[in-house]
Amino acid sequence: MFVKTPKIVQHVFPSIIWKKKTTKKKIWLTFDDGPDKKITVFLLNLLKKLKIHATFFLIGEQIVKYPELTKKIIEDGHIIGNHSYSHLNGLLTSNKTYYNDIDRAQKIVNSNIFRPPYGKISPIQLRTLKVKYKIIMWDVLSWDFKKNISSEKIYNNVINNTQKGSIIVFHNNIKSYQTITENLEKILVKLKEEGYRFSTIW
Repeated sequence: MFVKTPKIVQHVFPSIIWKKKTTKKKIWLTFDDGPDKKITVFLLNLLKKLKIHATFFLIGEQIVKYPELTKKIIEDGHIIGNHSYSHLNGLLTSNKTYYNDIDRAQKIVNSNIFRPPYGKISPIQLRTLKVKYKIIMWDVLSWDFKKNISSEKIYNNVINNTQKGSIIVFHNNIKSYQTITENLEKILVKLKEEGYRFSTIW
């Protein structure tokens, strides 16, 4: 179970943004999926309380369900990115279907950043999509979506692996609701105490 994306993977796909180059203690907090009427409201309230801005990679079909939450994310100063319309796995989907799904989402997201669902994308898909988007992956995976993962494990996953320029992934879906509500505030407060600042500039 990798928390840090292996460097060999990052070297094989250098056109993907795995981590930001910076000499400052800046990090990028990201949330995949959603919006969702339960967890998104929690996230927005917490981020406002802590005065943190994040990047939300949203799913098109969820935006259609909850347009008011999407509007609120933007109004609160967060950035939104394309996470496809129906959360397709690129490695299990034809290129045409995959591109059409992303284009469908783009019509309502209108963003220049894209994160492949599940982090799965083929070399051909990458070559095509990087012409239009910055492809954003991560170098710290919280594993907040994993069933039966302990609060301590999620905390350690993030705190012990975050470095200058890290891109951290949490999830904006109901599957992660319990772990997020138990852990996220403690993790973010600790990162702030360690001197990290949160950026949304891609």
